[in-house]
Amino acid sequence: MSLALATLLYEWRRYMAAVVALAFSGLLILAQVGIFVGIGKGFTAQIDRARADIMVLGPGAKALFGGPSGLPRRMIPLVYSHPEVTQVAPLDGSGGRFQNILTPEQQAKEEARAKRAGKGRGKGKGKGKSGSARKSEFVNVTVIDAIPGYVTVPTDYTQSMIEALRRPYAIAVDETALRRLGVKKGDKALYNGKTVYVAVVTKGYPNIIQPTLVMSRDTLRMLGEADTGQRVGPLMVEIQDPSRAEIVVAQLNKKADGKFRAWTRQELADANSGAMLDDQIIGIILGFSAFLGLLIGVIITWQTLRGAIMANIKEFASLRALGVSMGDLRNIVMELSFWVGIVGVVAAGLLTWLVSLIAVAGGVPMYFPPTLIIIVAVFLVVIAMVSGFLSLGILKNSQPADLLR
Repeated sequence: MSLALATLLYEWRRYMAAVVALAFSGLLILAQVGIFVGIGKGFTAQIDRARADIMVLGPGAKALFGGPSGLPRRMIPLVYSHPEVTQVAPLDGSGGRFQNILTPEQQAKEEARAKRAGKGRGKGKGKGKSGSARKSEFVNVTVIDAIPGYVTVPTDYTQSMIEALRRPYAIAVDETALRRLGVKKGDKALYNGKTVYVAVVTKGYPNIIQPTLVMSRDTLRMLGEADTGQRVGPLMVEIQDPSRAEIVVAQLNKKADGKFRAWTRQELADANSGAMLDDQIIGIILGFSAFLGLLIGVIITWQTLRGAIMANIKEFASLRALGVSMGDLRNIVMELSFWVGIVGVVAAGLLTWLVSLIAVAGGVPMYFPPTLIIIVAVFLVVIAMVSGFLSLGILKNSQPADLLR
């Protein structure tokens, strides 16, 4: 075991402040990125988990929500003409006002609450005002074709869920949105003034920005909001052999001649995450967080390492008396800084994991791109190394003559 690693193991209390500073610097960045990317994943969860192997968007689209993602309806036969394509379905959706419908018991409670509130404020005041049981939210709507094994159906939808959504005016709501919308399974509600009912409660589709309803394409058509024009949304494509998705994408793009662009599902998911992080406001927030993490990490880690080296200055002086060169002592300090950075990375990962568990329990989606995790890990190690470099000057005090005092 190297001297630097042995020092860190046996005198870990001296370096705990540096490890904690690095851990919270990493948490500051990872938590914010996880939330922002998780919000984007909440909007695209229905697509990410569908059976589609390929997504076809408009030629100018840079992501699902970046640029003109729709395309002319006549492109559907062109995509279908590829011999390996088995299913093609346009992505459709809508949005509108969602209001829950109170049961007679809830209505009686609301009237009693309003009556008590009216008496508390005086006669004739507060009558007819609704309480907390009545909800009104703007919702996003996504569509599936309620056919088992169809390209638009998420892989985690069971047969019973698909059958339930096949019924007219049936909708699915994620469990994290039930309280916000004021409904439960089996309840009726109003969507854009028309009655729907909650037939399915899903898990794993949280969206903290805007609740999402899932319904069949037929239900959306009966509600009068289906896209029946000359243009359709992005196309979801299933092929015979998913392992050949990249090859088929290249062939479709060649056949398209600029009329559309085909993406593998993973390629589009990465583009969606990148588009979320490229947003100007989000970029400013993350940049400020990175700067703050750098500033806090370097200052605290530098001062901690400086104090630890000063506390062990006699040991360094003894090494110099034994013939160890100043260069070797500097290498020991830099190696010690490196191991402090590694421990800080592990601590940051553990804290981020705990925070993500708490967030998921509260219905807040979080997602951490692997590339970003690597960048943050390198960032923390660099902070530790820079702090160690700034602490090298203290080694000048390790004079062997001081041992005779």
